[in-house]
Amino acid sequence: MLQPHAHMLSRLVLIAVTSTLLVTALVYLRGWIALRSVFPTLIPGWRLAAFMSGLALVWTAVVSPLAALDHQLLTIHMMKHLLLMTVAAPLILAGRPTFPLVCGLPKLFIRSHHAEAGLPARWLEYCRQHPVWCWLAGTAAVIGWHLPAAFQSGMRSHGMHALEDISFLAAGLLFWWPIVQSSPSATRSLGWSMALYLFLATLPCDILSAFLVFCNRLVYPFYSSHPHPFTLPPLADQECAGALMWVWVTFAYLIPAVTITIRMLSPSNSRSQGPIQAALPGVAGHSRNGTEAEVA
Repeated sequence: MLQPHAHMLSRLVLIAVTSTLLVTALVYLRGWIALRSVFPTLIPGWRLAAFMSGLALVWTAVVSPLAALDHQLLTIHMMKHLLLMTVAAPLILAGRPTFPLVCGLPKLFIRSHHAEAGLPARWLEYCRQHPVWCWLAGTAAVIGWHLPAAFQSGMRSHGMHALEDISFLAAGLLFWWPIVQSSPSATRSLGWSMALYLFLATLPCDILSAFLVFCNRLVYPFYSSHPHPFTLPPLADQECAGALMWVWVTFAYLIPAVTITIRMLSPSNSRSQGPIQAALPGVAGHSRNGTEAEVA
């Protein structure tokens, strides 16, 4: 009785997730075409490709045949979460989804939900201005769902498993929001803090992955009671999952941090800021002289 019920539930999840992602892609495309006809350079084609790629990776990580193997291999389970948090989430944000999605919605929906839409936008803007909350959201999702009790619960319940996937995607969107959605001027002014933001994010992941690799015991007993493909022992699978997380997160977080650091140290950035800083005293003095002349 349980097998047909589980099979039917998995098919319902597949249909629901696929339909949601397809509708989101069509709404974004409709809005992108409308914006493109009025403002051809506002959202270039590569942002459309990034957004669609992000949605495709969400589908791959959640309901594809590869995702079904996460109950047999911890390595696949880890790969799913890394795809959602470190690849799909920044790609979706790189598509600048706010304008295309709003423009792609029917006008009746926009008019009847404008008040509700403003609150999430203001909250996201608050998160971008206070990135510590975004950092905490990403870290809490990684550490919280890998605690043995939470992990076992997510693997044994379809509802908890779906909540786990949603949590990783939402945490990834929040984590990358201050970096991907920031304006160029904000990125330059917050460059050093954003580099530190990314560097510090690797530390909890490094601790967790090192524990999975070197603890020499099975942390999640769930995998000992399920068949493993490729005759991979559960402990070896756990070590592979920890190593995958270690290497993946190092590249996913440190490469953008190094890129931001190089950009901050580049001579072109210093030259571009030099004339502005040199002009500021003159502008201030001119303003003061003009004010004194008017007073006189």
